[in-house]
Amino acid sequence: MRVLSLRVRLFALILGPLLLIGAALSAWRYSVAVATATELYDRALLVTALAVSRDVAISGGDALSAITRRFVADAAGGEVFYHVAGPAGSYVTGYASPPVSRTKLLKTPYRPVYFEAMYLKVPVRVMRLVERNVSEAVRGDSIVTVWQHLRDRESFATELGVRAASLMGVLFAAMAVVIWFGVKYGLRPLDDLHRAIAIRSADDLSPIKRPVPVEVQGIVETLNRLFGQVAQSIEAKQVFIANAAHQLRNPVAAVQSMAEAVQATEDPVEREWRLKELVAASRSNARVAEQLLSLGRLGDAKLRREPVCFGQLAQRLCSAAAPAILAQGLEFEYRAADEACWVNADRALLREAVINLIDNAQAHGGEHLSTIRVVLTQQEGWALLSVQDDGRGLHPQDSQRAFARFSQIEPSAGSGLGLSICLSVAQQHDGWLRIDEVAQGASVTLALPVLPAAPK
Repeated sequence: MRVLSLRVRLFALILGPLLLIGAALSAWRYSVAVATATELYDRALLVTALAVSRDVAISGGDALSAITRRFVADAAGGEVFYHVAGPAGSYVTGYASPPVSRTKLLKTPYRPVYFEAMYLKVPVRVMRLVERNVSEAVRGDSIVTVWQHLRDRESFATELGVRAASLMGVLFAAMAVVIWFGVKYGLRPLDDLHRAIAIRSADDLSPIKRPVPVEVQGIVETLNRLFGQVAQSIEAKQVFIANAAHQLRNPVAAVQSMAEAVQATEDPVEREWRLKELVAASRSNARVAEQLLSLGRLGDAKLRREPVCFGQLAQRLCSAAAPAILAQGLEFEYRAADEACWVNADRALLREAVINLIDNAQAHGGEHLSTIRVVLTQQEGWALLSVQDDGRGLHPQDSQRAFARFSQIEPSAGSGLGLSICLSVAQQHDGWLRIDEVAQGASVTLALPVLPAAPK
């Protein structure tokens, strides 16, 4: 769908209502012109009737004088017909058979009466006036009737309306030109802003500092905020790629060296020992690669939330991790909550967070590690999953370093990504991650909001 330009939209929004107002004013002005023409021509009929009455009284009932005829023609603004009847309705002068009203007229003696009628099949405007004469030829009340074709006054009214419409048309044409170029000039800052953005290179995400009108400041501020977010995202990805490359370079080189050592070893016992080391290193590298991929997905993926039973998920994951943990000679225990804990979460990301909490306890427990315990509880609308161990220990004041990417409190077999992944998962699910204060070992708790009711 094609969208009109802002200039055309503003032009239409401004000029459209003005045209409607102009049309209404034109209609009003034409009605005023009609009323004005009616009033002027009615007054001319009255003047004509008085002139005819006076001339008849002076001339004793003879025809109108030449001077009166010229006066009548000039005053009426067109052809005027007249008829004068004596006191008994006798014909005195003028045209025969004057037009009569189709309706009964009010009796208004000695006052003019106006009406419209037909004369020789032509619509006319008629004025009827009763006058008292005292001349020798005409004594008593005489009836003076004058009439005029309606087309004369209609032509006059149309002429007035056309003049007014022409004037308004010229005015609106001038206004259209002024509005069109005024809108163009008013939108010039947008064109300047467009050119300033268009000449930028693809890697220029610096804030826009060009002065703009108040109406555009919100757009510019939003763009600057977006540029800042994109710049931070790009910077974070660059740092992540650099750290990931650094973290993978040494382990890959170590695996290659171990493989070469196995290939060069001829002693079967030593070969078996080196193969075990190679397998362990390969598994460690695979786990680091999985964590890096998970961390990358956390920054790009959209959450696919659904109701998840936290207890069932944690139990399955603990069951899957138990054989490997028990094979290391460690004790492993899972304690479920007293009631089902349903959370609205992305199942894959929640699974990754729980696995990383368990792996973190294994990797950083140290040589004195003997027990790992996973405890799920529900308190005040929160599902709390705590992974506890009796290893070397972890304190709340170390949270900043422990939760940072590729960071470790003490050197260990881990990658430094596990708790960072857990923190990102917690934040994306409106939850939190903390290191608990314990007397011995370490305890890390992941908290997610509980659904108010279990899904059906």
